[in-house]
Amino acid sequence: MKMLTLLIRYICVNVLLIGLVACGTASHSTPETREPVTVEQFHQWMDELSNWGRWGDDDEMGAANLMTDAKRQEAAALIQTGTTVSLAHDFLTEEAVDAREPYVLQMSINPEGQNSGDRVEVYFHGITFSHLDGLCHVFYEDQVYNGHDYRDVVTQDGCSRMGTTAMKNGLVTRGVLIDMPLLKGLPYLEPGTKLYQEDIEAWEEHAGVTLGSGDALLLRTGRWAIRSEHGPTTEMSGWDASVMPFMAERDIALLGADSVHEAPDSVPGLGFNPIHRFAIVARGMNLLDNLDLEAAAETAAQLNRWEFMLVIAPLRVPGGTGSPVNPLAIF
Repeated sequence: MKMLTLLIRYICVNVLLIGLVACGTASHSTPETREPVTVEQFHQWMDELSNWGRWGDDDEMGAANLMTDAKRQEAAALIQTGTTVSLAHDFLTEEAVDAREPYVLQMSINPEGQNSGDRVEVYFHGITFSHLDGLCHVFYEDQVYNGHDYRDVVTQDGCSRMGTTAMKNGLVTRGVLIDMPLLKGLPYLEPGTKLYQEDIEAWEEHAGVTLGSGDALLLRTGRWAIRSEHGPTTEMSGWDASVMPFMAERDIALLGADSVHEAPDSVPGLGFNPIHRFAIVARGMNLLDNLDLEAAAETAAQLNRWEFMLVIAPLRVPGGTGSPVNPLAIF
């Protein structure tokens, strides 16, 4: 049924794109000849586009400050049908190349007491599980968000600042789904595909939405559709590092994706994930990794609406670096 749905979407989108080409409004191309972002340019953006001090030297919320009461009211006003869609993927139970540490479920069955229970063990960071990255999760030049030395923040006892409990009241805002395979007339993006600012702008024109301050940008690449058809893989597509100034200009509050955000080698020679460092350390943006956006994409296409109220309720883990989450899109 899922592959049939994808095929139908593929056919419909290709019909649409044929019409767009005829009208001269097809989506922008991404030429392979463009120069990649350099390490020097990345360092400059980390400094010049930083949110450090914007909400005070003691701030621990970062870009989540943009999710104001007014922003949440704006998000709530988007609810029309009341349809709720999970944006998380089921925990992977079998070891695979993209699940080196599948979750462990320890069952407790009590016939006398007529009940059962379970204990779950999971390392949620990485490419396997749907999770939220906190602001003490990654460092850049030995600093976390707002300029604190990570050695003063992160210890074996947990994070003394910007831990998961800082988000105990939840993250609620307007979510905007960018379905890039739909835009390009594909069931999914080929692994390694790089996405650029013009891809976002083409999607905005196609979907009739404009990303703005306090929004959550959620990217569908079709990662789980690829896995369903071809099996597990660690190769993914995602953003080129050149989109970072655009995200700062639009004042995006949160990034989500069904992948790990970065396209491979988008800053040659850097040695670590540039989108993670820029978003979390420089901008104070939380990230949602490894989402499952297939159902949300189908619902959005049916309703012809790619914006919705997004609700995230991380676990209240003292000193935690993030949390497994089941974000909800409410249409």
